[in-house]
Amino acid sequence: MIKHIVLFKFKENLEESEKSQRLEKIKTDLEALISKVETLKKMEVGLNCNPDEKYDLALISEFDSMEGLKAYAVHPEHVKAGSSIREILVERACVDYEF
Repeated sequence: MIKHIVLFKFKENLEESEKSQRLEKIKTDLEALISKVETLKKMEVGLNCNPDEKYDLALISEFDSMEGLKAYAVHPEHVKAGSSIREILVERACVDYEF
């Protein structure tokens, strides 16, 4: 099994209400992938509730194999969900590990 953890930091110059709306949409779009991407076995998306921390959103997902993760990365629904992320993305950190 592979665990895929991604942290996202978004633009700080967005109005708070706009940022909040965008984050909720991104969260909803990512969570919808569980029913659209066969290789995606589990997903959790969390919005940061601590303003003192650097990242705004965390994504934790699980796959049976690295091949499954690679298939997810290029899946059209994942690419589509990623487009709204890239519009406001400043920084991304990722780790993948076997468990």
